Amino acid sequence: MTILHAIILGIVEGLTEFLPISSTGHLILTANLLNLQPNQFLKSFEIIIQLGAILAVVFLYIKRILNNKSIFINLIYAFVPTAIIGFLFYKQIKIFLGHNIIVPIALILGGIIIIIVENNLAKKSINLHSNANLNKSVNKTESFMLGIIQTLAFIPGVSRSGAVIIGGLMRGLNRQDLVEFSFMLAIPTMLAATGYDLVKTGFSFSSNEWLLVLTGFITAFIVALLAIKSFLKFITTHSFTSFGWYRIIIGIVFLFILL
Repeated sequence: MTILHAIILGIVEGLTEFLPISSTGHLILTANLLNLQPNQFLKSFEIIIQLGAILAVVFLYIKRILNNKSIFINLIYAFVPTAIIGFLFYKQIKIFLGHNIIVPIALILGGIIIIIVENNLAKKSINLHSNANLNKSVNKTESFMLGIIQTLAFIPGVSRSGAVIIGGLMRGLNRQDLVEFSFMLAIPTMLAATGYDLVKTGFSFSSNEWLLVLTGFITAFIVALLAIKSFLKFITTHSFTSFGWYRIIIGIVFLFILL
C-alpha cells in the first residue's frame, strides 16, 4: 500500500460511512480494484480509518449527547447487543472481511430491501418531512432493537447505518431521527471495534504502516465532515430509494468484476 492508496481509501470511507451503501463493502471493493492484497494489515487499516470518520460525528454531536441523558442511555442500550456479538464472533467477522464475493451479494440484496421498504412507506403516505423529537421516537426498547439490527452489518456489504435506518423505518420510527441516531451510535460501536482490533493485533505496525493509517484516518475525518452535512440536507427532501438502486447497480458491476 502507498500513501495514494491510503488517501483513496480514506476518501471512500469518509463518503460512505454514513450512507446506507456499506463503507466496509466499498473499502473491500476499492482495495480489490487497487490490487491490494487482503492481508492482516489491510483488514486492520479498513477498521481503524473508520474511526476517523466516526470522530467527525464526535466533533458534530458530542455536546448534544453529553447534554441529553436520554440520548446517552439510548446509545448504551443500542450498543450492548453489538458489543456482545462482536466480542463473541470477532474471529469469524475478520474472516468475513476476506471473502470479497459476499460484498456484491449483500449490496444487491440490501438495495432490494431498501426499495421495497421505501415503496411500502410511500404507499402509506409516510411524510418525509416529519421532525418528531429523537427522544420520543427512539426509546430504550427501540434502541435495543436497533442495536440487534445493527449486528447485521458484521456481514461486509450490509451497511451499519443502512441496517439501523431501514430497520427503524420498518418499525415505524422517524427517518431524520434514525439518521442522526445511526450517526451517534457509530461512536461507541466503532470506538470499540477499533480499540479491540488494535489490542488483538498488538499494535504491531511498522512506522510506514502507522503513516499509512494516519493518512487514511485524517482523510476519512475531513471527508466525513462534509458528507454528514450533505446527507442530512439530502434526506429532508429525498427517500433512500436512490441508494437502493445504487447498491444494486454497483453490486452487479462488482459481481461481474470479481467473477
